[in-house]
Amino acid sequence: MIVAGCDEVGRGPLAGDVVAAAVILGEYTPEGLTDSKKLSEKKRLRLYSEIENHAIAFGIGRASVSEIDELNILNASLLAMKRSVEALGIKPDHVLVDGNKLPTWEYSAEAVVGGDALIPSISAASILAKVTRDQELIALDQHYPEYGFAKHKGYPTAQHIAAIKAHGVLPIHRRSFGPIARLLQT
Repeated sequence: MIVAGCDEVGRGPLAGDVVAAAVILGEYTPEGLTDSKKLSEKKRLRLYSEIENHAIAFGIGRASVSEIDELNILNASLLAMKRSVEALGIKPDHVLVDGNKLPTWEYSAEAVVGGDALIPSISAASILAKVTRDQELIALDQHYPEYGFAKHKGYPTAQHIAAIKAHGVLPIHRRSFGPIARLLQT
């Protein structure tokens, strides 16, 4: 039976896409897999490389800022997860999804609360999604250095809010999120 793990990252930030990953691990399980938020950046990067090199398959999916604003963050997250499983290139027999909601899709699936810390394939998906999104925000920092994306990764820190107030709302900001919507009204 082919089982994939699936997770998303980036629900809370004010900027950037929500990114999901799906992973089919197979026989080899990298040592130290857990929820990506519990790992140092150095460990995430090491595990990212191991997962990429040893997984049977992995896929990355995303929902854009405009899709987040149109659908809401929950539905955009579910869409990103669906896209990540579709990107596997192999149809899984079953998908284990971190959280308490499942995307609407054709796959046999189970939602597992806290699955990113419990199930290796979901942990692997968590790591791939987090590293992918973090790298994208670091790249955005090159285009918009005054916003500090490399440091806060788009989350609503005091530094980020101050930068938006000083320099304005960017196309990569989620206009439906409260802090951005309030700034646009003033």
